[in-house]
Amino acid sequence: MTGLDYDPYSWQVQDDPYPLYARLRAEAPVYRNERRDFWALSRHADILAALRDPARFSSANGVSLDPSSWGPRARHAVSFLAMDPPEHGRIRGLVAAAFSPRRIAALEPRIRQLARARLAVVAGLDEWDFAGCFALPLPMDVICELTGVPAADRDQVRAAADQLTRRGEGQDDRGRAAAEAARRLHAYYTALVASLRCHPGPDLISALIRAQDGGARLDDSQIVAVVQLLIAAGNESTGKLLGNAWYQGWVHRDAGRAGLAGQAAGWAGETLRYDPSGHVMARTVTAATELHGTVIPAGGRVVLLPASGNRDETVFDDPSIFDLRRDTSAAIAFGHGPHYCLGAALARLETRVALEEAGALLSGYEIDMDRAQRTRWPHVRGFAALPTAVTRRPVPPPWAV
Repeated sequence: MTGLDYDPYSWQVQDDPYPLYARLRAEAPVYRNERRDFWALSRHADILAALRDPARFSSANGVSLDPSSWGPRARHAVSFLAMDPPEHGRIRGLVAAAFSPRRIAALEPRIRQLARARLAVVAGLDEWDFAGCFALPLPMDVICELTGVPAADRDQVRAAADQLTRRGEGQDDRGRAAAEAARRLHAYYTALVASLRCHPGPDLISALIRAQDGGARLDDSQIVAVVQLLIAAGNESTGKLLGNAWYQGWVHRDAGRAGLAGQAAGWAGETLRYDPSGHVMARTVTAATELHGTVIPAGGRVVLLPASGNRDETVFDDPSIFDLRRDTSAAIAFGHGPHYCLGAALARLETRVALEEAGALLSGYEIDMDRAQRTRWPHVRGFAALPTAVTRRPVPPPWAV
C-alpha cells in the first residue's frame, strides 16, 4: 500500500478519484484513514452487503463525515436518512407516497416545461454556463415546486443550499458562511411549514402535514428535517449528476453526439454508473466486523464508496469505457436495501428529460475547462460552472423561437 492515501477532503482526490479507487479495490479493500478516523470499503460486493445490513452498518450517527453532521443528532438535519429500521421505515413510509411510480411519471410534462423555460432564457446565446444556467437550477425548480416553495424564493433557497457544501481545501466542516446559510434555511423551512399548516395546498409539505401512521403524525420539526433532506438532495445530487453527464458527453464525443441525437436515457443511466454525483456514504459498525483479514471494531466509522463499486472490474465489463448501451442495473449510485434513495426515479426522470430538451435545442457543444469550476465537497462530486459554447440545431424547437 505504498503511497496509498485516500482523503475525501483532498482537492486532488476530488478532481479525479477513480485511479485511487482502483488502487483501493486492488490493494486495500478495507482501507484505514487514521487521521480522519474511518475505514473505507471500495469493492462492489462489500458495499452492497453493507447497504443490505443496516443492523450491522448503522445510519444512526448520520451518513456524512462532516463533524457537524455526525452523531446522534444527525436525524435533526437529515431526518430518516439518519435512522435505522424500524423507525426509519415508519418515517420514510410517510414520505414515500409522494414518490410513488405513478406520481413521479405524472410529473414528466411539468418537468419538461420547467426545463424548456430554463433553456429558453439561453436559447439565443452562443455560449452559456450549462451548470449555472440549467443543470443546477432545474432540479431545484422541480423539488421546490413539489414542496410548495414559491417561485420567487427558489433562487435564494438554492443559493443558500449551495453555500452549505462550500469547503476550503482540507477543511472538514463548514465555515461560518455555511453555518449561517444553514440557519437561514432552517428558519425559512420552519416558517413555510407553519404557513402551509394553516393554508395547505397540493404540495408535498401539505401531504406530510396530513400524513399519519397508526395515528402518529410528523411534527413541524420532523417535517422541516424531511424538507431539508429533499431540497438538499434535489439541489446537490441531481444537479451535479446532470452536469457530470454533460461533461462526460464532451469527453466521450461519440457518446455525447448519440445522447443529443436521442439516446438521453442511456446517457443518464451510464453517467449514474460511470460518474455519479454521490461518492461518500458513512455508516457506524455496531459489532466487530472482519473483512478481507481486517477487523473493524464496534463503533468504527465506515465510508462506503459507491462510485468505486460502479467501476468494479468483477461486476462490469470494461468499466472504464463510457457506453450508452451498457446494462447498468447493477450500479449502486442510489444505494441499496432499506436506504435506497427515495428520489431515485425522480432523479432519473429529471436527468433524462433535461438531456432530451438540451438535445432538441443543440447538436453539439464544447466545454471551456479552463473556466469550469468543480464543487468542493467530499460527499457529492460535480460542477459549479461549466462554460459551454454551443451549436444550435438549424430548426429550433418551437419553445426556443
